[in-house]
Amino acid sequence: MPTITLPDGSQRQFPNPVTGAEVAAAIGPGLAKAALAVKLNGEVKDLSHAITTDAKLEIVTKTHPDALELLRHDAAHVMAEAVQELYPGTQITFGPATETGFYYDFHREEPFTPEDFAKIEERMREIVDRDERITREVWSRDQAVAWFKQHGESFKAEWVSAIPKEEEISIYRQGNWLDLCTGPHLPSTGKLGKAFKIMKLSGAYWRGDANNPQLQRIYGTVFADEKQLKEYLHQLEEAEKRDHRRLGREMRLFHQQEEAAGMVFWHPKGWTLYRTLENFIRKRLEDGGYLEVKTPQLVDRKLWEESGHWDKFRENMYLAENEEGIQHFAGHPDERIFALKPMNCPCHVQIFNQGLKSYRDLPLRLAEFGSCHRFEPSGALHGIMRVRNFTQDDAHIFCTPEQVKEESIRFCRLLFGIYHDCGFTDVKIRFADRPEKRAGSDEVWDQAEAQLKAAIDATNYQYEMAPGEGAFYGPKLEFHLKDTIGRTWQCGTLQMDFVLPERLDAHYVAEDGQKKRPAMLHRAIFGSMERFIGILIEHYAGHLPLWLSPQQAVVCTIVSDADDYARKVNAALVEAGLRSELDLRNEKINYKVREHSLAKIPLILAVGKRDQEAGTVAVRRLGEEGQKMMPLAEAVEVLKRDARVPG
Repeated sequence: MPTITLPDGSQRQFPNPVTGAEVAAAIGPGLAKAALAVKLNGEVKDLSHAITTDAKLEIVTKTHPDALELLRHDAAHVMAEAVQELYPGTQITFGPATETGFYYDFHREEPFTPEDFAKIEERMREIVDRDERITREVWSRDQAVAWFKQHGESFKAEWVSAIPKEEEISIYRQGNWLDLCTGPHLPSTGKLGKAFKIMKLSGAYWRGDANNPQLQRIYGTVFADEKQLKEYLHQLEEAEKRDHRRLGREMRLFHQQEEAAGMVFWHPKGWTLYRTLENFIRKRLEDGGYLEVKTPQLVDRKLWEESGHWDKFRENMYLAENEEGIQHFAGHPDERIFALKPMNCPCHVQIFNQGLKSYRDLPLRLAEFGSCHRFEPSGALHGIMRVRNFTQDDAHIFCTPEQVKEESIRFCRLLFGIYHDCGFTDVKIRFADRPEKRAGSDEVWDQAEAQLKAAIDATNYQYEMAPGEGAFYGPKLEFHLKDTIGRTWQCGTLQMDFVLPERLDAHYVAEDGQKKRPAMLHRAIFGSMERFIGILIEHYAGHLPLWLSPQQAVVCTIVSDADDYARKVNAALVEAGLRSELDLRNEKINYKVREHSLAKIPLILAVGKRDQEAGTVAVRRLGEEGQKMMPLAEAVEVLKRDARVPG
């Protein structure tokens, strides 16, 4: 007699084993119709899954947080069925859900083309209209291998043979089509709906091995309804318009090239933007009591081994060996191997460890714009958003356990203020607790999680849990900011660490005269300078705030007779602290305006002979219609005020 506990705490008892579909029907016909699956003791299962013991149960409908992944997985199956109906002889392999939709890998001699997308989508809609029942079956290994071989599915037959003997062979059948799959799935294809779209094609290799046959991967996306799909497609369209790589070229900010893959060549305007942002946050850190430091780029592997980063990050480290150094240390049990630092934390502990620290010296806030290197896979690189050389706006706060709460509150206030001044007002917090693989004892983790939770609770900021996603040395808060078109970016972090001070023997003298380990708070606001600049460019579509724009103004002449006056106007702007340049070219003013607008220069000041006589300027602001005539002195004061750095 299973007792089912529902999310509201109410319970229902059933005399016999019961399915999720029967539980939904017992609650009400509306819920039974809307049900897609069940979440049984935290795990999503088919509606037909038999429940034999007491359990906690949620009914998954299209509004449930787990529904989207379910829809995406089913959309992959429906697409695979459509492809095999349309193109007989095509073999199926795998089709998982992804963060943005789904894909399926096919083996077919003839290549697919984007022209096939409409036909595949139409057949998928037909399969949805058929409302084919989806059922789970368990087959024997021999039965599955024989069936797939008989139907020309050599890839599936090979995969079945590789499944561990103790695992069930789970087959999902929809209509006359079936696939090897662990599930779960919708009860029928009609539950999928039609808010899907085929997006693109790419290549892949069977089982990810370049020595194996090449497959064709078809990507798609799906949502619970048409409105959500349209919003997503609009977001993609906007994202393409805002692509920081294209805008970076148009604004002459930076470039990248194969000879330094994953690294950035900053041009003068781009470096001005970089330094403006760096100086902005540096001032806020100084006001917040941080002390800026600088640590070496190249550090002996011994330190990384002691800190625990060698085991965790070794594959992503750039290494260097010096022959002279190796010869000098001949006979030493460890040859001298150095690594370009992938992060700054162990180096900051080395600074803390110089000289005896007292409780009176704490909290000690050490900040560094630390240049780090990580060997990211080439396929993961993306403009300046994902690079191999980046600068962290990094800092570590060494404090007593009693100071953790206050320091965390101070940091959160600092972070939210900086995000607000950069134009981000929608910020979500996630609390990531202990991962499965971690350093430190459970007691240390209990203490770290309890203190970080008490700190975030004291701020009164709302947060959600991210189970198992903490750093290997401690729990963390993640700060996710939302941009203009609705995308979220995880930038800031606050990480609690009692492990690294232990491993690197950091201590201070407490008030009772005893040596104690400090708490170490790892914290960042931008995350990396490069990535945050990329986010800013896309957030503003290149129309950066005046204070942040690398070139804030350009003074353009309408006629050459006004050249001397233009020089005077430009000099006045520069003297007032604005980043302004001259355009004295013998071109029509409309041509100059179009060119400088494309380069996203916020202010265009046009001057002609009449302006020279009247001492005025015509001010045109990027993105606004028309222009405003102003006396020069007034224009300078207004623009100087508008360009003031926040805070």
